[in-house]
Amino acid sequence: MKHILEVKKVVKHFEDFTAVHEIDFFVEKGGFFSILGPSGCGKTTLLRMIAGFEKETSGDIIINSESMNGIPPEKRPVNIVFQNLALFPMMNVEQNVAFGLQRLKLPKDEVTKKVTKMLYRVGLEGYEKKKVTELSGGQRQRVAIARSLVLKPSILLLDEPLGALDRKLREHMKVELKLLQREFGTTFIYITHDQSEALVMSDKVAVMNKGRFEQIDTPQNLYKNPKTSFVASFVGENNAFEIQSYKDGELTTTNGWKLSKPTLDFIPTKMFIRPEAFILNPTNDMEDISQVYIKIKNILFDGANTKLSVNIIKTGDEILISLPQNAQFQDLKENDEIKVGIHQYDLKCYEH
Repeated sequence: MKHILEVKKVVKHFEDFTAVHEIDFFVEKGGFFSILGPSGCGKTTLLRMIAGFEKETSGDIIINSESMNGIPPEKRPVNIVFQNLALFPMMNVEQNVAFGLQRLKLPKDEVTKKVTKMLYRVGLEGYEKKKVTELSGGQRQRVAIARSLVLKPSILLLDEPLGALDRKLREHMKVELKLLQREFGTTFIYITHDQSEALVMSDKVAVMNKGRFEQIDTPQNLYKNPKTSFVASFVGENNAFEIQSYKDGELTTTNGWKLSKPTLDFIPTKMFIRPEAFILNPTNDMEDISQVYIKIKNILFDGANTKLSVNIIKTGDEILISLPQNAQFQDLKENDEIKVGIHQYDLKCYEH
């Protein structure tokens, strides 16, 4: 598949601060590519360089096989949707969506035809004369996206576009954005600090930390096989442990919990275990399982996502365990003591 975007060894310095360190990646045409990372990691700076609002210190940005070096923002085949949407409050929906087309000096009837078709495709047919101030948050999002997509950009850049929405609307818009991207076939590059947004919508996700990409992968692989301790800690919930020693296939945490983990070719210092990886009441004949007794401290009810806050009796470590949704464990209560197990392959270990 053709690479619609290639970013080659891009660096960005702000005086003595390096915001982006030799970033290298590509995006396939028609893909949904997210850049996920905490505030201040450099992801918005990277997006602004792709858009042409910031000049890279070194490296090259190539779109549709053409270097963007020296190409101003208005000449690049990209459009951008910001968190604040930047809609024109004095204009109605139709006028907002038509704005870019009118700047291209297209005939009036062609503009009307394109706007009408676009509003139908984003589910806003009949809203042409509505003021944007009369719309819901989700409708305003669709107007901003329609205004960008009507110009048929090769790439649509989205800078935390759901950040200002309430939680329920964000959940709804995640699905809508994914469906819109699939329907239009436009390449989306999406910036977010919200892992749920990135995992739900994306074909590929790049996890960014301190100006560098720590891992580029599918959402499934990021979650199941994080390559660094930062990715393990940032993507999904995890229980973190410091490792005191590793010898003869046995890990020992700083608090003295011993677990079987053979065939590591390095000395780990950190270990992570997902809450859902724990097995409640494992049988003694289960292979490759380390077992330990825990005491339930709190039951954190959240429907299908209910978790147990527990202490490992032997070490005092406080951890989270996902509660399986079956009748066998529905009678658990605070201060109950039970045995749990963890498979050796569910121990994610890192050198630093």
